[in-house]
Amino acid sequence: MQLTDLQQKKIILASKSPRRSQLLRESGFNFEIKTVDVEEIYPEDLPVRKVAAFLAELKAEAAKNMLQNGEILLTADTIVLQDDTIFGKPKDREDAVNILKRLSGNMHEVITGVCLVSKDKSHTFSTVSKVYFEPMSDEEIVYYIDKFEPYDKAGAYAIQEWIGHCKISRIEGTYSNIMGLPMESVYKALRDF
Repeated sequence: MQLTDLQQKKIILASKSPRRSQLLRESGFNFEIKTVDVEEIYPEDLPVRKVAAFLAELKAEAAKNMLQNGEILLTADTIVLQDDTIFGKPKDREDAVNILKRLSGNMHEVITGVCLVSKDKSHTFSTVSKVYFEPMSDEEIVYYIDKFEPYDKAGAYAIQEWIGHCKISRIEGTYSNIMGLPMESVYKALRDF
């Protein structure tokens, strides 16, 4: 498929994430945002590495009735994983502080599950990136939370903010995956879809 054909495909992004919209827009895709509310719950016995893909499929199932012929629905979910513990969006300030204390000075994984759906087929995949945090003092954690209010972000941080600039020593994998949409994998999947 030609690049111009791919970028003209009509994509329905079922996500309220401004970061996912930004990544698709900056990659030149033609898309429209349509969202549905989905309770993000998964079976307790589901292996933790499969949770993001499961939730992306759950969102796709809830949104697929919005699809018209020729459109591709794109849903995604991102989790932060450390020692088999999933860190979702913090419930409140105290939870955000506790999450960042756990991530401080350690490596964690960011897993984004993506689901593509058309009228006649679907494809789901996950992308993993490893993120290495420098140690953070209590003062730095409180500064970050109070200034950036990361309550809508898995793992209580965004890589494109202060924490990403000043406290991440290295990543293995892609930056866009950590932002919430692994564009190199999405591009390849859309090309092959």
